[in-house]
Amino acid sequence: MSDYKQFIPCIYLLEGKAVAGFKDPAVVSDDPAGLARFYGENNADGLIVFDLSDDDPSHEAALDTLKLICSEAQIPVIGAGNIRRMEDVKKLLYAGCKRAALNYSKESNISLTREVSLKFGKDKILACVENAAQITANEALLTEYTDQLILISEKDIRQSIALAGEPLIVTLPEVSLDKIIELLSLERICGITGPAINANARELNSIKDLCQGNRIPVHTFTPAIPWEELKTGPDGLIPVVVQDYKTREVLMVAYMNKDAYLHTLKSGRMTYYSRSRREQWIKGQTSGHFQYVKELVADCDKDTILARVSQVGNACHTGNYSCFFNEIMRREWEEETNPLTVFESVLNVIRDRKVHPKEGSYTNYLFDKGVDKILKKLGEEATEIVIAAKNPNANEIKYEIADFLYHMMVLMVEKGVSWEEITQELANR
Repeated sequence: MSDYKQFIPCIYLLEGKAVAGFKDPAVVSDDPAGLARFYGENNADGLIVFDLSDDDPSHEAALDTLKLICSEAQIPVIGAGNIRRMEDVKKLLYAGCKRAALNYSKESNISLTREVSLKFGKDKILACVENAAQITANEALLTEYTDQLILISEKDIRQSIALAGEPLIVTLPEVSLDKIIELLSLERICGITGPAINANARELNSIKDLCQGNRIPVHTFTPAIPWEELKTGPDGLIPVVVQDYKTREVLMVAYMNKDAYLHTLKSGRMTYYSRSRREQWIKGQTSGHFQYVKELVADCDKDTILARVSQVGNACHTGNYSCFFNEIMRREWEEETNPLTVFESVLNVIRDRKVHPKEGSYTNYLFDKGVDKILKKLGEEATEIVIAAKNPNANEIKYEIADFLYHMMVLMVEKGVSWEEITQELANR
């Protein structure tokens, strides 16, 4: 359980659109992924996505949308709705959800609890309950196999709190600052969700400030180093080196004054001071190419900041991803074979072959023959690894693994799977 009280908006997903609620099909947004990004931009602590589909084909389509939501949200996503079997929980987690929530109004979901908890871990499983009676009837199961409860009705809050052995995320239908303070002051309440949060997403920073004023712990970007401890130049500015948090590529260099520094911390978006225009500016405000803060680090002298960011689009106004593209000189050197760089590079070559076929290309031969041929070759290469592992010559297995990985990447391109998706899934295990 987090030490912080959380504000968690929710998306009700129906036919690829975000609707108003479980029983209200009014369309809120035609772009659920964009709505998720909006919630993340406004410092929501997480997101619950309820899949309101009622059949398998619609559920599969919803999973595709959910995958986009998870990639855009920049905050942890809880997947819920239309869970019928363990496979559905697996698909939610594979789509990028950090956790899955079982609907305890359905007996089939209750019976799944132990199985999915043992399979994926208790910390991955929540339960949606409507009232205290559902908690009482399943107390032992909930305590042993779920991590948190989502109370989707406001009617039974007090009684549910008294009965629940797990932290509760409670639903509020409409905003009431007094009600928020009252609920979050209770030890067992770990977060608030529902229409009240959805409708006031733009005000989350202000609501969090109010909570802090009432000594309620909420997650904010509080600096370990205050501005006064940083060493600025005569102009009151400090240089900021901006780096892609995944690749470590340097994207740009800019400057901050105190206001830009504090706005960056408060908003979670990189904000700078323009020396030429003499004004504060939010990166991406005009272009949409925002930079979301992952980490701010000061150097040894505290006179330069290194910002590791999630970059949307391109960092440079020229349209280049990085501002550093004008080569001055270059000496030949043997580059380190960073596995992720190599894998991504090879995958890009294979993608290009699929889009731009080359006569005589073995890769195109595999694509032309189709997925069955690719799978056959993949199986053959897997067998070769097993045989090579029995050989005392360690070099042989190296070659066979490389062959297997190549054929695996052909399959990845054929099925539209990226290395980012795979590494993200591994990181979540």
